[in-house]
Parts: sequence; structure tokens; C-alpha cells
Amino acid sequence: MSEPTLITFGCRLNAWESEVMRGHARAAQTGPSVIVNTCAVTAEAERQARQAIRRARREHPKARLIVTGCAAQIDPETYAAMDEVDLVLGNDDKLRAESFLSGDGPKVRVNDIMAVRETAGHLIQGFAERTRAYLQVQQGCDHRCTFCIIPFGRGNSRSVPLGAVVDQARALAMGGTAEVVLSGVDITSYGGDLPGAPSLGQMVRRLLAQVPELKRLRLSSLDAVELDDDLLRLLAEEPRLMPHLHLSLQAGDDTILKRMKRRHSRAQAMDLCAKVRSFRPDVVFGADLIAGFPTETPEMFERTAALIEDCGLTYLHVFPYSPRPGTPAARMPQVPLAERKARAKVLRDLGDKALARFLAAQVGTKAQVLIEQPGQGRCERFAPVALDHGAPGEIVPAIIARARLDRLEAVPAP
Repeated sequence: MSEPTLITFGCRLNAWESEVMRGHARAAQTGPSVIVNTCAVTAEAERQARQAIRRARREHPKARLIVTGCAAQIDPETYAAMDEVDLVLGNDDKLRAESFLSGDGPKVRVNDIMAVRETAGHLIQGFAERTRAYLQVQQGCDHRCTFCIIPFGRGNSRSVPLGAVVDQARALAMGGTAEVVLSGVDITSYGGDLPGAPSLGQMVRRLLAQVPELKRLRLSSLDAVELDDDLLRLLAEEPRLMPHLHLSLQAGDDTILKRMKRRHSRAQAMDLCAKVRSFRPDVVFGADLIAGFPTETPEMFERTAALIEDCGLTYLHVFPYSPRPGTPAARMPQVPLAERKARAKVLRDLGDKALARFLAAQVGTKAQVLIEQPGQGRCERFAPVALDHGAPGEIVPAIIARARLDRLEAVPAP
């Protein structure tokens, strides 16, 4: 049986979907295949995908080369026009087993993603390269931020029914996965389309109650205005829910937030971080930030830079603004590219300093380290930890001995 080669770009949801496709391609037994799962969040992500496609064809000249993901969903013709590509699949089609069967069909199989109303809970037994597994609980987005093209690649918000989420989490836990990360495009909108409209917090509470075998649960990117009371209470009460939240903040200036069509203000972001800390003092925050959004002045940028300290942010994902054709922001007055890159560097430098302070403060503390590969793992607060003890998948009690620039070093706890 030929093992497919997966090349994955972008978000955690893409990583999960790549594992679904791995199983479908393996079961199809149609010979060697390479699947490139693309991202469309920036122009650079698309450039990297095209580069990977050309390289994959050189390295696998006889393989069936399949391109899918958000970039393929939004602009299938571009990828179909590449001589290296045999098949282009949309984001709905890529999760269907029949899409990977051989046969004479159209080169482009991309449906209207806005017409899709349901999301299936695909069962996978584990990740090929991870002791941590991502679990899709939601798909699509009902919001229309002015910079974002992703709703046109993912469609409208739709939730995986709770029973399917529980079945998948149980299968992963029983298969040896120690930590599950709940993922989606906008997971805080979970449940709005399901009977009874359960909130994300209600779903997480039931999942943890019904899957006691699961050792750790982590959440992916969260909208700052949609954390419900159940979720906040769980953070205070449930030690299996990890004290690490990644927030979709994007900016720290109220005018820019309005022009982005975000639904929170600077004050709301700060209040949320303070409130969560009151429930869970050991919580650590990450955030997405965009530098050089159209019309952003130096003063507006400074308010975003100050948000790192004002909210106590530690793990930053910084993006220089990238105009996406068809979005409202692409038609706004643009900040020069060189200035966007310079501002992004400022944010990254501030993020590096914040991370270094956080890591230094961990020296001497106790941690539970999930070993991901020999000699390396992550603690509850997501910091990478070097620990020469334990096997992959094992959670090892440890004492943090030293802090380096981007990681901790630990010894087994006595």
C-alpha cells in the first residue's frame, strides 16, 4: 500500500484535515500521491504553496499531485493551470473519500462552499507525527472582517454535533493521544446552528465529563468577545483544560478595529484578559496581530504595540498586512509595504522580549511536560521544554531549571 505524502500549510484545522485526507488517500490505493493542502491567509502563503507544488513534482515525478485547501477553493483556476497539478479539490470535496479514487473526472472539483450546511465528524485514530492531536469541532465563519478572505474558502459557520466530537476525542484518547486541541475557523461560534444552540463552554464541559480518559484539552484561536460564562468557569475549575488561550485580537487601536470590522474594542480585550486571570491566575495568552493595516498611522500602531504589555501577551503571531483581492480592506488607502514590514518587526521584537520574560519567570517552578519527541515536550502553558526523560506521549512531572531564548530546560521532579 502506497503511503501518501502530505504537505500542509496554514492553520491547525488544515493539519487535522490533512490527517483525514491521509486516511482517504491510503484507503483509495491508487498509487503514489502528493497532497498539497494550501492556505490563503496571506499572499506569501500562496506563494509558498506554488513553490511547494513545483518542488513536489520534481521530487515525485510519477505521483498523482492533488492541490486543495483555502487557496485552491478560492482560486482553483490558478492551480489547475499549473502543469504540475493533476487534481484540484475544494475544501468540502477534500474530506470525501470518493474524491481520492482514480478515474476520469474533471481536473477541478470545487463546489459552492457557501451552500454547504453541515460538517462531518471524521474519525481518525491519531496523528502520524504528533502526540498532540487537533480535533475539528467547527467549520466556516459568519463574520466578514474587512481584511479576511477565509470565509470564502471555508463557507459559513457550521458545528460538528457533540456526539461526534465526543466519539473522536474518546478514540484519540484511547489510542494514546495525551492532548487534544479543539480547532475550527471560529470555534467560539460553536453550537449556534445545532439544536438547543449549545455554547462552546457547554460542549467542552460535556466532552470532559464524557471522556475522562483524556488527559489534556487545549483550545485554538478564540474570538475575544465570544468567551461564554461556562468556558470561563471551566478554566477556573478544570485542571485538564490547559491555561493557554490564543486570542484573535488583530489590533489595539479602536479606529483600526472598527475598520477591520472586528467586534471588540481595546478596552474589551484588556478586560477579558484581566477577567480570565482572575479565574485562572496561571493563564498565558497568545494573540494574532496585524501590522500596517490600511489607514494605520504611527500613533494607531503604537496603541497596538502597547497592547502586548497592557494585555500581558506572550505568544504572538504577527502578520504584516497582506491585501486579499475582493476584500474591502484591499480597496482602502494602503500603508507602504516597507512600513508594514518594519512595524511587523517591531511587534515581533516586542513579542520576543515578552516571551523571554515569561520563560525566565518559570525557572524554579514545577511543570507537567508532555513529551512530543525524545528530549523535547511542552508544558501546560505551551512553552517548549527540553527534558531528557520520558517517552513520547508521556506526561512527566518536572522542575524548570533554566530558560533559554525560546525554550525552557527542565529536570525530572524528585
